[in-house]
Amino acid sequence: MKQIAVTEVKRWIGETGPALLLDVREPWEYGLAAIRLDGATTLNLPMHLVPLRLAELDPSQPILCICHHGVRSAQVVAFLERSGYDSVYNLAGGIDAWSTKVDPAVPRY
Repeated sequence: MKQIAVTEVKRWIGETGPALLLDVREPWEYGLAAIRLDGATTLNLPMHLVPLRLAELDPSQPILCICHHGVRSAQVVAFLERSGYDSVYNLAGGIDAWSTKVDPAVPRY
């Protein structure tokens, strides 16, 4: 599984071009703390809905999966890889690591 450290996300987006930040947390979690970056589109799609809405995801677009600590997003990355997606990555440490290492303005919960 390919992972990206929170400190490398902005560089990764610069290298890959338009990317999708796929936040697989529940809507209430996304409402508390979210990552929004230039050069990327953010989609909140809870983990349990990913299989049902798979057709909405472009397999040619780089996708960075995000959750609270990186566990749920790692499971989604594994599912997407099994489904034929090549450019999928897990955000190591999740939104919690983003809050502590990149942007303290993003609340921790």
